[in-house]
Amino acid sequence: MTRNTFALKVNEGRKQVFREGLGKIWNGITIVLDKAGAANFSMWQVDDIVFGYYETKEKDGALCSELKDLFGSMDRCYDWISDPESEMRLMYHDFGVIRQNKELIRHRVFVTRLKDGYEEEYKARHDALVEARGGVPDPGPDSNFSIWYAGGYIMGYDEIDITMEKDETEEDHAGTVKWETRMLEIMDWITDDVDWLTGEHHSHVARIGTHG
Repeated sequence: MTRNTFALKVNEGRKQVFREGLGKIWNGITIVLDKAGAANFSMWQVDDIVFGYYETKEKDGALCSELKDLFGSMDRCYDWISDPESEMRLMYHDFGVIRQNKELIRHRVFVTRLKDGYEEEYKARHDALVEARGGVPDPGPDSNFSIWYAGGYIMGYDEIDITMEKDETEEDHAGTVKWETRMLEIMDWITDDVDWLTGEHHSHVARIGTHG
């Protein structure tokens, strides 16, 4: 399976225009996705940032080009962070069992902006997590977790099996606080994932489209 991503930034004052434009091209999007056999397509928005994710059997250049052309019909209301034909850098992955029953999945999609000069530290910290698993996928609840980078932005996509979720132990919580404290030093959150730690208020990401 190939996981595909794209990201864009809506121009100031153009969110409504973008949503209206998305509605106009949505039928075309679903047609090209179905023609290519793509699955699990979704789009997410937080403030002016939009992140898209979908899966194909292999990289499909024709599909990427068609999606880019469809979005191009409203290109005056946004700028690409990474278009469908571009490769976002995979910063982390935990690809466990692909759960077909999406009714039992809770999504966690997050967006941050890395501070200048910290891309390689971010990658190294997450590479260490992969190495610590010894190449073995986490059995859950994270089942299809990946983190991507482009244009200074971090985009995370996670499918969480709600039947496997458990409350954090005190030890696990302490580890989370330690991890996130350092991450707060190297990046700025756009979504509200760590507002519980900072006491700040950020926007919650919303799903604005799904297909397949």
